Amino acid sequence: MSSRIPVTVITGFLGAGKTTLLRNLLKNSNQRLAVIVNEFGSVGLDGDLIRSCGFCPEDDMEGRLVELNNGCLCCTVQDDFLPTMEKLLSRSESLDGIVIETSGLALPKPLLQAIEWPQIRSKVFINGVVTLVDSQALSLGSPVGDVKALEEQRKLDESIDHITPIKDLFSDQLTCADLVLLSRSDLVDSNVVESIKIDISSGLREGTAILPISYGEINPSLILGLRNDKDSHSSFFSNKISSKHEHEHEHEHEHEHLEVISTSICFEANITQSEIKNVLMPLVQNFQILRLKGRFWLPDKPLPLQVQMVGPRMSTWFEKAPEDVWRPEQGGLELVALSLKEGLENEIQLGFNKRFS
Repeated sequence: MSSRIPVTVITGFLGAGKTTLLRNLLKNSNQRLAVIVNEFGSVGLDGDLIRSCGFCPEDDMEGRLVELNNGCLCCTVQDDFLPTMEKLLSRSESLDGIVIETSGLALPKPLLQAIEWPQIRSKVFINGVVTLVDSQALSLGSPVGDVKALEEQRKLDESIDHITPIKDLFSDQLTCADLVLLSRSDLVDSNVVESIKIDISSGLREGTAILPISYGEINPSLILGLRNDKDSHSSFFSNKISSKHEHEHEHEHEHEHLEVISTSICFEANITQSEIKNVLMPLVQNFQILRLKGRFWLPDKPLPLQVQMVGPRMSTWFEKAPEDVWRPEQGGLELVALSLKEGLENEIQLGFNKRFS
């Protein structure tokens, strides 16, 4: 596992299903996660819902669940967020990741900028911004299911320093997203889901996937990423991952389950750092890559370059590799990717001009 802690941001309007998703991730990921919850106006409610899912021992709860109820997190970054992150990172050896659930009023950009602050930037990386969109509400004409409740939340937050219209907030949530989840997709027809995808895609960065979900259920690896090198080569990821939920619900809408293809790639090649982004970024859109992680061994560098991708977001840094991992004689790469289309391995080989021995 990398020495840097992955930070995953879950955003979306009040009622979009953020807490439901988070509960499912905490219960099913088998990861030691710390959680920062920011939901002003419903003080204690989201925290109680998360606490009750039993994601960690009770005596460890205080160090794993942090409730920030002093207002919209994007407006209290310096006062609340940075001290909280520094406290969590002081015990990073006991954590696999940090998940932040933002307020329904939060602008994601200030939060992402704060993660790049010198005090913490070398200890973490942005593991992804996941935006939840209420399919049912949007099908009725608004991204917010309960506009009145959202406005009440805004009035109660004395620290908020932006009076941003709902349309602009929604645009910011989409622009920052590395992955969009259409919640409550079981409550609308499949053709409506497809129409929503088309409507919001113009507000997304190229390569940002849109996945319909119901009841907050999705394979945790798509949100949190692959946990470590052992996971990358496990049989669980050797074929296809299904994110279909198994419950029987009282509704008539049928949706195909999501099949995610796992690809492991390892070969020797003379790779330069400048060409990595040029090769990988076009493949994100062409093969709908949801996750990619691994390392590049560059001939002129003593340490391998760690790479983490979620949708169009790429994070890289040089870091010592464990002693027992594969090492090329000169240069090469070792990657694992989760995508929605097959054929990724061949394209990566072609892109980096694989040299067969």
